[in-house]
Amino acid sequence: MIDFKLPEVGENIKSGSIVAVLVAAGDVVKKDQPLLEMETDKASLEIPCPCDGTIKEILIKKGDDVKIGQVVMRIDEGKTSNAAKTAPKQAAQPAPIGAVTGAKESPRPAVAPAIYAAPVQTAAAVLPETPIDVPAAPSVRRFAREIGINIAQVSGTGPGGRISIEDVKAFAKALNTSRATMAPAGVAVKPLPDFSKWGAIERQPMNNIRKKTAEHMTLCWTTIPHVTQFDKADITSLEQLRKKFSTPERKLTVTPFLLKVIAAALKTFPEFNASIDMTAQEIIYKKYCHIGVAVDTDRGLIVPVIRDVERKTILQLADELNATAQRARDKKISLEELQGGSMTVTNLGGIGGTQFTPIVNWPEVAILGVARAQWEPYYVDGKLSPAPRFMLPLSLSYDHRLIDGANGARFLRWVCEAVEQPFTTELEK
Repeated sequence: MIDFKLPEVGENIKSGSIVAVLVAAGDVVKKDQPLLEMETDKASLEIPCPCDGTIKEILIKKGDDVKIGQVVMRIDEGKTSNAAKTAPKQAAQPAPIGAVTGAKESPRPAVAPAIYAAPVQTAAAVLPETPIDVPAAPSVRRFAREIGINIAQVSGTGPGGRISIEDVKAFAKALNTSRATMAPAGVAVKPLPDFSKWGAIERQPMNNIRKKTAEHMTLCWTTIPHVTQFDKADITSLEQLRKKFSTPERKLTVTPFLLKVIAAALKTFPEFNASIDMTAQEIIYKKYCHIGVAVDTDRGLIVPVIRDVERKTILQLADELNATAQRARDKKISLEELQGGSMTVTNLGGIGGTQFTPIVNWPEVAILGVARAQWEPYYVDGKLSPAPRFMLPLSLSYDHRLIDGANGARFLRWVCEAVEQPFTTELEK
C-alpha cells in the first residue's frame, strides 16, 4: 500500500484546485493513467498514476484545494508493482506531469519580401521530463519553491551555470530590493459596502486562473508606465488572399500574417524584443522570437506562446494557432507553453470593437491589440475613391521606460506598411 502524494507540477506551483476525480475506490488502474484533473493558477493538468494497482481510498473530492505533497489517494500496488520494481532501467519512463494528452519620421526600414518565407521545417516539440530544465539539484529547486522564487530566472555561478542555494538567496535579495525601491505606493483596500441592502446578490469564488490574472494585471499596470499608439492597416488585398486560401479544414485569420510581420519587426526594432532589469540597471535583448497569443477560454484569458515564429510559414502558424487555442480551451495546455514570450498579440476582431488599450504582459515591453476590420471611404489626393478599403485598427501598448513615443509610432507604422504588402510566398506555391 502506498500513499500517493500530489507530485510537483511546475516551478513555484504550491497548490491547486481539484477539477475532477477520474477514478473511484476499487478501480484497477495502470501506470500513467490519469487519476485527477487539477487546476493551478496557470493551467489545468492531469495527474497520472505512479504505478499499476488498485485504488483503495480517495482522500479528496472535486472542488478541494490541495497542496503539493499532500496525500490524495491510497493505492494497493499488488504483485504487478513488485514485478515493475525489478524491471530493467531501460523500461519506459512515466509521462511528465502536465504533458499534453490526447490527440501555445525617420526613414522607414525597408520590408523585404523574404520576411514571409520560412523554409525551415521545425520538429514537433517534445516536453522535457521535468517541468523546467534548469541546472539545479532537487534540494535547490525545493528551496527556491519554498521562498517563492522561479528558479528558471536565477543565473547560476557554478560550473556550467549550475545554480546553488546561495545563487537563489542572492536573486531573492536583489528581487526584494528592487520591489522595495521601484514598486509604486500601494493603495489601501477599501471595504466594500453591503450590497445585499439594495437587493439580492450572489457570491462566487474566483477560479485560480482568474485570481492569477487579477494579480498579474495589477503588477503589469502598476509596474509599467503605459503608452498606447493607434494606427490602421489597409488589408484589402490581404483579406482577399485570406479568403482564397481558407478551407473548412484550415480557417485562416489575420493573426498568422501579423505574427510573421511582428517577427520581422522585432529584428528591425530590437528594443521591442527586450525586458528591463531595474535591479541591475540593464536592458535584456532577446535573440529568439516567441510570440504570445491571447486565447479566450471559459476560465479566463490564457496566453500560450508560439515558438520561433520567424522559422515557420503562415500556414504552419495557422495550424499551430488553431491547435494551441483548442488545447487551451480543453485545459490541455502545458505550463511550459505559457512562458518565454517576446511580445504578445491579442485579437478581439472576432468579437467587435473599433479600438482598445491592451495592458503590456510583464516582463515583456509591448503588446499589439487587434480590433475588427471595417470597410471605410478612401481618399486619393483629397478626392473620394469609388472603391472603399478594408481597414484594420491596431493598438500598440508599450513600456515607456524603454520605448520612446517616436519609436512606438515608427514600429506600428512599419507593421501597418508590411501588412499592406502582397503576401506572394508560400501561400501561392
